[in-house]
Amino acid sequence: MTDLARHLGCSKQTVLRLIGDIRRAYSVEIEEMTRERRKYFRLKKRWLSGPALPLTSSELLTLRMCQAFAEHLLGPALLQEAQRGIEKSGADSSGGRLEFRETFGVLPFGAIDYRSHEETIRRLRQAMEEHRVCRVLYRPAHDGVLKEYPIEPLKIFSFRDCLYVAARRAETRNARVRRSAYDPLLAIHRIRKVELTDVHCRPAGGFDFEGLYKDGFGIIREKPQRIEVEFRGWAAKYVSERRWSKDQKIRSCSRDRVRVSLTVASAEEAIAWLLSFGECFRILKPERIRSLIITTASKIIAHQKRGCPSTR
Repeated sequence: MTDLARHLGCSKQTVLRLIGDIRRAYSVEIEEMTRERRKYFRLKKRWLSGPALPLTSSELLTLRMCQAFAEHLLGPALLQEAQRGIEKSGADSSGGRLEFRETFGVLPFGAIDYRSHEETIRRLRQAMEEHRVCRVLYRPAHDGVLKEYPIEPLKIFSFRDCLYVAARRAETRNARVRRSAYDPLLAIHRIRKVELTDVHCRPAGGFDFEGLYKDGFGIIREKPQRIEVEFRGWAAKYVSERRWSKDQKIRSCSRDRVRVSLTVASAEEAIAWLLSFGECFRILKPERIRSLIITTASKIIAHQKRGCPSTR
């Protein structure tokens, strides 16, 4: 870094900013390393791709389908950006400019309105592109108290029509990053502010997003446990048509009954999921989850009785 600053006639901080610009503008991977208290950069070699090819009508149609399915999550500004990209890509396609906007759609009932969170998404995206630490002001759902986290954002992903950012807690001291063992999972709609810092971090090696959620369905990470449930009626058909976890096993018992065994990482999420099937399920294992469901159901009944007027 010292040699680059001297050669370019600028500060070391400017060198870091220029390297970030190169990463963002050219989508190249620049490796960083420190030896004997000196920072080195290396442009990682990659294979050159061939000339750009025009999109086919089928490819353009698929892009428009993806756009329509994600429209309720993007918000108008990001949606227009995606639309411009599709129009540029389709301008010289073999199928010409195609209008498929009315062909696909989504029912966004219960979805979060992300229009006021577009800047948050853009800044998190920029932090990931430039490998920069950012400070987020966050309001958790459980207590509502604003908290500040210095994080290294790793991946933005959607789960049940909600956007999350998987991150690493990044303690910064003297422009150095010390990664914490605590990795926050933040819902984007609860982020109140994102501030990009001048602290750069190395590309997150070893981050296994798929492996992080391999232990069962759901998003809360607790001690994984195996459950076995019998579903009947409409719930049997509904459950058997879907994939709930990578290790699920579904066995048909009769025409309208199935037994499902799968791994769950959170008892709380599992109970909420099972209760959504009303009287059409019966948990077989483990006994602890079964007892928690009985307790929860009893509280629901008691609460509803308190809210009903007396009848004769």
